[in-house]
Amino acid sequence: MYVQANHIGRMLIRSAHIGAFALAGLIAVALPMRAAIAQDVAPQILPPPPPPPPPPKIEVPVVPQMDAAPVAPKAKRAPSVKKSFGQRIDDCLGEAAAAGLGPNERAAYSRACAQR
Repeated sequence: MYVQANHIGRMLIRSAHIGAFALAGLIAVALPMRAAIAQDVAPQILPPPPPPPPPPKIEVPVVPQMDAAPVAPKAKRAPSVKKSFGQRIDDCLGEAAAAGLGPNERAAYSRACAQR
């Protein structure tokens, strides 16, 4: 009788092990499938990424030729010298006098003229 009970006990332990492995296998298969389903939904919600930026424009520098004539350098413009405020007032007073304005009118004209 002991042999028969021992054999039944071993069978129960084996079936418990098989059941545990089957449950672990089912969980191992079900969880990644669930994650894969969630990944399929996300791209439908998000907008597509922006297009890549255009490639940079590459310009090849001009290589000087030994046979070519030298290029004349361009002359730079001299900066204009601005007159001082006193010089501008003198010029404006002269213009006002030439126009025949009186003393009060010359003063008003020279102030406005010198601010330009």
